[in-house]
Amino acid sequence: MNEQLEAEVAPSIARSSSPALAYGPARLEDLREQARALAESVPPSLRLDYARTFCSAIMSRYWSVLRPRPRQALRSWAGDQKPLKGYALDAAAAIADAAAERDADDASYLVGRVYATMLPEDFRAQNGVYYTPPGVVRQLLDTIEAAGINWGTASVLDPACGGGAFLGPVLRRMVPGLHGSDRRIVMRQLQRRLRGFELDPFSAWMSAVFVDVTLFEELGIAADEDLRLIEVTDSLKHQATSEFDLLIGNPPYGRVKLAPTIRKRFARSLYGHANLYGLFLDLAVELTKPEALIAYVTPTGFLCGEYFKNLRALLAASAPPVALEFISKREGVFDDVLQETLLAVFRKGATANAPEVRFVEVADERVKVTSAGQMGLPPSAELPWIVPRAPATVGLATQMRSMRTRLADWGYAVRTGPLVWNRYKDQLRQRQEPGSVPLIWAEAVGPDGTFAFRAARRNHAPFFMIKEGDDALVVRSSCVLLQRTTSKEQARRLVAAQLPTAFLAEHGAITVENHLNMIVPIVESPPVDTKTLAAFMNSEIADRAFRCISGTVAVSAYELEAMPLPSAWAMKGLTQLLEGPHRRDEINKFCARLYGEK
Repeated sequence: MNEQLEAEVAPSIARSSSPALAYGPARLEDLREQARALAESVPPSLRLDYARTFCSAIMSRYWSVLRPRPRQALRSWAGDQKPLKGYALDAAAAIADAAAERDADDASYLVGRVYATMLPEDFRAQNGVYYTPPGVVRQLLDTIEAAGINWGTASVLDPACGGGAFLGPVLRRMVPGLHGSDRRIVMRQLQRRLRGFELDPFSAWMSAVFVDVTLFEELGIAADEDLRLIEVTDSLKHQATSEFDLLIGNPPYGRVKLAPTIRKRFARSLYGHANLYGLFLDLAVELTKPEALIAYVTPTGFLCGEYFKNLRALLAASAPPVALEFISKREGVFDDVLQETLLAVFRKGATANAPEVRFVEVADERVKVTSAGQMGLPPSAELPWIVPRAPATVGLATQMRSMRTRLADWGYAVRTGPLVWNRYKDQLRQRQEPGSVPLIWAEAVGPDGTFAFRAARRNHAPFFMIKEGDDALVVRSSCVLLQRTTSKEQARRLVAAQLPTAFLAEHGAITVENHLNMIVPIVESPPVDTKTLAAFMNSEIADRAFRCISGTVAVSAYELEAMPLPSAWAMKGLTQLLEGPHRRDEINKFCARLYGEK
C-alpha cells in the first residue's frame, strides 16, 4: 500500500477507535469506502485473497467482542490465514465493532457489503455477489407467511446463500416451534430442515458463522461442531432431490455460457442466451415439492424479455406467481445494481391465477408496501406479462391487457441498427467520399424527438465507406429511429425521431449504428405514417405503457413489437392533429385518451 493512501485512510480509521463513535449510515459508508480503497491498493491478482484476509479479520474481531458471545469457538476459515497490519487491521476492527452493535441479520449485511466491495470486479460479476438488505429479506419472508408457509414443519433451501442474508432470518421464523426443545432436538431439526448451497467457500463460512450467532441470539444455545447447514457446491450441478417446501434467496444474475450438460438439464426454460437467475428459477421448480413456495429476489427482465419466454411458460404451467413485489425505489438498496428488482413468490403445482402486485419502498429499516391488486397473466404465458411498475400505472396496465393491436397491425417491425461500428473501424470516414453513406449514431435522435445528423462524440465519424458484401448494413427506406439503451431513471424510456425523407432522398442510403432501433415498414403503404408513429412513441402515455412491459435497460425489438397499441383507425386523429398547428401537450392528451385516460 502506498504512502499517499496511508495518509488519506489512516486518520479516518483512527477516528473509528473513539468509544463515543456512533456507527450511523454515513459512518458505515465511510468504512466501506475505506475497505474498497485498501483492496484497490493491492494488485488485481491478489485482491480476492486480500478481501478474504481482511474480512476474516473482521469476523475474528466481531466474534471476540460480541456481548454476549456464544460459548463456542469461532468456526475456522479453511483458507489461508494471513495477518493484517497497522491501519488495515484498525479498519477491520472498526467494521467488526460496528457489526457487533447490531443483530446477526444486520451484521451479516454489513460485512457482506464490505466483502463484495473489496472483490475483484470479474469475480464479483461472474459469481453475482450482491448482498440483500435486511428490510428486503423481512418483506419477502412476510409475503411467504401470507402465502401460508408453515415454519414449524417447512424444509428450506437457499441455493445461493452468500453471506447468510436469508438463512439467519429463516431460522428466526422457525424458532417459535423450537423453544423449550432439547438442544439435540434443535440440532436435528435444523440439520433436516434448513440448508444452504454456496459456490464461494468464504461466503459459505461467513454464512455459517452468522447462523451460529442467530441460533445463540434466539435460543441461547451454541451450535454443535458438526452442524453443517451449508454446503460448498455449484447448485446448477448439484443433484439434489425434490424435497423442499421453500426455495428462497437472491440468486446470481448475468448472462452465462453454459456447458452442454447444463444446457441440456435446463433446456425446457431456455431460449437463446442463458441468464443465471433464470436457471435458478428453473432449478427451484425442480427441487420443490408439490404446493411448495419459491421466493426469490430477481431482476424484472424475466417478466417480458424474449430470452425468458420459455421460462415464463414453464412458471405459468408449473409454478405460477402468487405475488410480484416491485422495489419501486432502488437507490441505496442494492450496491452497483442497474436493473430493476422484484420480489417474486411462486407456488408449485398451483393453477395459474392472477398474482397480487405490490410496490415496495425500502429506506434504512423502514419498508412501505402499496398494493396494486391482482393482475392476470396473458392467455399465452410466454408473451410478456403486462404488470404495472409503479402505482400510477395500475389503471394503464389493466387497459393494456384488453388491447389487441400491435406494431405489426400498424404495418411495422423493429430492427436493430445493423452497424456494430468497432468491427468496421477502417471504414469510418470523417468526410464524405465517393461510395460512402451517412452513419447515424444514437446522438442523432434528440431528447425532443428531432433528428440531427451529427457525430460529435469520441470515436464517432459521420460517414461510412460501403464495401463489397456490406449490403446488409445499408438502409434505403424511411423509418423511425428510436434509442435502444435507456434506464428507468430517465424522464422517458422511448426517445424517437422520424428519419426525414428529404435526408434519405438527398443521400440515397444510410447506415445505422447498433445503439439505435429502426421501426421499419413491412407493407407498401402502412396505415400509420412514420411522422405519426414517431409522435406517438414520444408521447408520455407510450412511455408509461412501455415501462409496463420492459424490465431491462434495453429498449428491445421484442418488447416494442409486443406493446399493446391503439387501433390504426384511432391513430388517424393523431395524424390530423399533426397536420395543423399543435403543441406537445395536445399530442400527450390525445394519445392518453387512446389508452382510456382523460
